[in-house]
Parts: sequence; C-alpha cells; structure tokens
Amino acid sequence: MIVAVYSRDLSNELSKNTLLRVIRYLENLSVEIILHESIVEDLFAYNITTNKYPIFSHFDRGNTDNPELLISIGGDGTILDTLMIVRNTGIPVLGVNTGRLGFLAAISPESVEKAIDAYLKGAVIIDERSVIELKTSKDLFTFNYALNDFVVNKKDSSSMIKVHTYLNGEYFNSYWADGLICSTPTGSTGYNLSCGGAILHPNSKSFAITPIAPHNLNVRPFVIPDDHVLAFEVEGRSTAFLASLDARSVTLTPDVQIAVKRADFNFNLARLKGENFMNTLRLKMMWGVDVRN
Repeated sequence: MIVAVYSRDLSNELSKNTLLRVIRYLENLSVEIILHESIVEDLFAYNITTNKYPIFSHFDRGNTDNPELLISIGGDGTILDTLMIVRNTGIPVLGVNTGRLGFLAAISPESVEKAIDAYLKGAVIIDERSVIELKTSKDLFTFNYALNDFVVNKKDSSSMIKVHTYLNGEYFNSYWADGLICSTPTGSTGYNLSCGGAILHPNSKSFAITPIAPHNLNVRPFVIPDDHVLAFEVEGRSTAFLASLDARSVTLTPDVQIAVKRADFNFNLARLKGENFMNTLRLKMMWGVDVRN
C-alpha cells in the first residue's frame, strides 16, 4: 500500500511534529510512504534526512503507481492545495488539522493514528465534494479547478465593478459590487459565508452566487443547481480586475470571456465515522452555545 503525505507550512511546530509522527507510524505499519516535493525541501532545512522516500508533485489519472491515500497536514487551505495534487484521480484525502478552523481538515493531531488505522480497516467514509471548472477565452490559470469558489472582484482600491451574469446562456443579472463569488457547497462556509451567502449542505448539488458589497441593497445571494453553466462579463472604470480560484489569483482584463460549471470529477474527502458536516458546523459555528454564560 502506498500513502502520500503533504504539508505546506513546516515552520508551524505542530505541523512539523505531526508530520514526523505520521511518517513514524506509517513506517511501523510497513506502509510505503511518498512525500511531496515541498516537504522534502522543508525537512532538509531542519536536517531531517528523507532520501529513502520517493518524491511526487502531483498525480494523474491512469497511473498504476498512484497512492491509495493522501494525508494532508495543516489547515483547510492545505486541503485546498491537495486538489491540485490529486486532480481527477479520485485519491481520497485525509485532513489532519494543525490550523485553526478545520471545516475540511477534521482529524486532530492526537487522533491521527486512530484515523490511519480506520482507513486501513475500511472504517472511514468518503465524502464526494463537487469541484468548479473554469473556462476562459484566454489562459489565466495553469490549473482551472477549484474546491471552494471562483471569485471575480475589483483590483486594489479601484471603484466597484459591473459583473453581467448569464445562466445557461440566458441573461440573469448585472451586479454592481466589489465582486462576485460563485461557491461550491464546500466553499459555502468560506468567503461566501463572510459575505452573507447561505451555508450549503455538501450533498446539495448546487452553487451559491453571492455579491461582495453590492451597490444595490436589494440584491441578495442566489442558489442554483450545479448542472447550470454560469458565464460572466466584467466591466468597470479600471482596465484590470482580479479572478481567483480558491487561493490563487490572477489579473483579469475585460476582453476575457469567463464561464464556470461543475467539473466531471469529485474531490474525495475521507472522514471518520461519527464525524459529519452537521456536527462540524455546530462545533465550529458554536450553534446552541449561549455566550452570555
């Protein structure tokens, strides 16, 4: 069995110690370990030898030597990184939370051995999370997929922009705002939520369209089925805007045509039995907690 390991911030002492703990435990189980190239560079800086481990950058569908599991050590942002690693292979990702919020990376460092054992015994649940695919008339990103959201917004301190929005080729609305978010259910608890968008259940098969600081206060977030194709045209006083896929941002010019749709593959997120979205939501959002006490 092959298990891949990824982390992006080993300057975090908890992440580094958890990574070493994971490697030691997998070695005791006689599991073949492969490390992401960024980990190797970071561990080398700490004088930790990694010569015996194969190195990877990403995986492609159809490769016979793909791992059976990718363990992500960090926060939710680290999980977002892993989409660019596993791509459309279907390799499940197990998130160990050494960050802060932990909507996606739900395994605590203290439970990492328990989680690995559960996976090896087939006692985990795989959540299939929808992915956004971006289509543009001019290349913007090297990887046109996002787990959380696609966002178009104004650049720097420029004036608000106008985003003409189309659903399946039919005109829907023109948003005068600082920007517009198209979010998956997974991303609904992120930027979408902070801008007043609805929280979507991971299995809801929908997108949330949420304006950022809209000029017209009667414009509200809108939820659509994710089998719709969304297209955007952006204009404004500025000649450059920002387009973002998860945490990756590039400059966008008004001549670029944009469309987003649901990708033809899912992101597989592994979780322990008994841990589910509703429990995580109540815990992280502190629903039912009376802060007056």
